[in-house]
Amino acid sequence: MYIVAIAWAFVVLLMALTEATSSQGTVIGAFFTLLLYGVLPLSIVLYLMGTPSRRAARRKAETQEPAASQEPDGSDHAAGERLMPERKEP
Repeated sequence: MYIVAIAWAFVVLLMALTEATSSQGTVIGAFFTLLLYGVLPLSIVLYLMGTPSRRAARRKAETQEPAASQEPDGSDHAAGERLMPERKEP
């Protein structure tokens, strides 16, 4: 998955370098080339390609969560005494 992203980043870096060193190019043009052809598309593609692994990790954490805690309230400390509600005296 990452080899394609690395190759694309390399190509975009060379495009930006060509833009910056060209006689008709500018550094700001190279910056926007790097941003709009490289960083933005790569971040979207890598986020979308990582969705299945994030979903699997979340499901795994949800299935292990109930077994980790034996307390009735779900915390890792002992339960205290139960508090009674205050009564107002008439």
